[in-house]
Amino acid sequence: MGQVLTWLAALLLGQRGHLFPWAPVCLAIGIGVYFSLRAEPSAAVLWACGGLGCLALLQHRAGPLWGPLLGAVALAAAGFALAGVRAQQVAGPVLDFRYYGAIEGRVVRIDRSASDALRLTLDRVVLERMDPDEVPLRVRVSLHGTQGYLDPRPGQVVILTGHLSPPGGAVEPGGFDFRRHAWFLRLGAVGYTRSPVLLLQEADDGLPVARLRLWLSARVQEALPGERGAFAAAIMTGDRSGMGQETLQALRDSNLAHLLAISGLHMGLLAGFVFAALRLALILPRHARHHWPGKKLAALGALLAAAGYLALSGGNVATERAFIMVAAALCALLLDRRALSLRSVAIAALVVLVMRPEALLGPGFQMSFAATTALVAVFEQFSLLQRDRKWPRWISPILSVVLSSAVAGAATAPVGMAHFNQVAQYGLVANLMAVPVMGIWVVPLAVLAALLMPLGLDWIALELMALGLGWILGVAHTVADWEGAVGHVVAPGSWVLPLIALGGLLLCLWRGRGRLAGLVPLGLAVVLWAATDRPGVLISDSGTLVGIMLPEGRALSRDRGSGFVAGVWLENDGRGHVQPEAAALWPTPVEGRVARAALGDLEILHLQGKRAARSVTSCHSGQIVVSSVALSLPGGCEVFDPPRLGESGSVAVWLRDGVQVVTDRDLSGHRLWHGGPPDPVKVARSAVADQ
Repeated sequence: MGQVLTWLAALLLGQRGHLFPWAPVCLAIGIGVYFSLRAEPSAAVLWACGGLGCLALLQHRAGPLWGPLLGAVALAAAGFALAGVRAQQVAGPVLDFRYYGAIEGRVVRIDRSASDALRLTLDRVVLERMDPDEVPLRVRVSLHGTQGYLDPRPGQVVILTGHLSPPGGAVEPGGFDFRRHAWFLRLGAVGYTRSPVLLLQEADDGLPVARLRLWLSARVQEALPGERGAFAAAIMTGDRSGMGQETLQALRDSNLAHLLAISGLHMGLLAGFVFAALRLALILPRHARHHWPGKKLAALGALLAAAGYLALSGGNVATERAFIMVAAALCALLLDRRALSLRSVAIAALVVLVMRPEALLGPGFQMSFAATTALVAVFEQFSLLQRDRKWPRWISPILSVVLSSAVAGAATAPVGMAHFNQVAQYGLVANLMAVPVMGIWVVPLAVLAALLMPLGLDWIALELMALGLGWILGVAHTVADWEGAVGHVVAPGSWVLPLIALGGLLLCLWRGRGRLAGLVPLGLAVVLWAATDRPGVLISDSGTLVGIMLPEGRALSRDRGSGFVAGVWLENDGRGHVQPEAAALWPTPVEGRVARAALGDLEILHLQGKRAARSVTSCHSGQIVVSSVALSLPGGCEVFDPPRLGESGSVAVWLRDGVQVVTDRDLSGHRLWHGGPPDPVKVARSAVADQ
């Protein structure tokens, strides 16, 4: 034991001065443990973890061995406590029945749904026939049907008649839990309307930044109609509501969608351009050149510009991370200190995780920090090579562009594949053709347009900017149309991404040859991913869709309806099918909305609607009956109807060593965001209202 401790002490001493970047990793471990629990920890547990987190202040007194270990444990405990406190902090009422009626609220956000419908997020919500204490703090409503009576703007109080439902759970056990996502957005209900949205009260003085963002977006799109104007508005303000689905899909398929997100690329280019422009402007006057601290003034101006860009963009995770890193570098200039790159990445991660621990689970946080950490680590080594370079000076910028695109793509590819089940095969080519244009042409002209806007001359810069945007969109559509541009991958198991993260962090953060140990978890992750098996049967939490796995792929019981669920299932299977194709694989004809199928000794029966449910009067063992309406059948079958699915959530059936049924509740347990069981009185009241 003594030899092990001696070896461990020597190992940690070898990392002296390089352990700080591991601080957010330890914090993230605690956050991950909190979200992996199946039951909500008590307040006493959170207090205890918070107290344990304070021990990090004593790590310097614990010696070279126990100090780092104590700090790691303390940070993990602090992360656990932070996540628990954050979950309690954002708590709010969640609708527990289906509501139909008048909806009143203030517009706080405008975006588009996956079906390209305009979508409003409302706060200060008023719902008829409901106690104000039970009304959700925020609701989100998609606008369908005949609209056009109102051009929604942030701050307006609107009224409409629509349907609201509780946020849905995972579409399959172990999948993305929208209830948890909605909980931290303080969304207590989601729904839609087919009636016109009407203005109840004009916007007051609240939400000035949101209104400025929409005004600027509208001005840009008025000057540049079409997709180029919508693209420019997304880059300058973060408003993507004008982007068409076809363009968005082309950007995703070519791996250029990151150009829409205001992240490190945009923030770095903006701050760098403003800093260089101010530095040049302060050098030209002779008096300023010799008597003013030009570099510090330029850094201060760039910092203010970056802060304004952060506020205008809405402040998502990638933008926050980019701003913190830029701010760290600029503050280092102001204080005559050297900015340590990996430390600035760690500081950014710590700030984001402390403010929003739930961000750890999102693809935005994971992809943003994966790309940034890998880029900083690789370019630290690249800078050492440049010192002893034997190639011409003009080759370095070209190598930097190629290397940055390749490294960022390699770092984010596993995360994107795990979350979105696809990979852009020609993403490197597209980025090499588009990213330089974004940095050299588009972003500087966007800054110039903002400066010329008070003079009414912004159209000049916008017209020039449109040339670069047209090139980028052309690259996206061209690459996306190439044969084999998009590859499909199966959704990995729950341990794959953590193993990939561990391997990548060891390769990037560890010093010395020991970093090669990161190849072990990476190799294990590849093996586990390759061995991933998909459920033989999937059942939606509403009972409206069933999918069975055949050698040809997932067969669905319906060719339309439940489109979101069907799309996620098929994406997770990694086959690239769409719902009509998958429905055509169902082994027997669907008669009278009754779908039958057999998987070995297991028989699947899906009853769609009341008439189909009445047509079946009994069942037998070895049979799974799924119904979209409440059902009571004699016999030994397994019945999944809305009452049972309301308790269990979505269902997966594995056909390994017999029949194994796994529900969403089995894996996710019962957490704050799952709420309580539906109130029968409220359910009955909503049914009467629907009639």
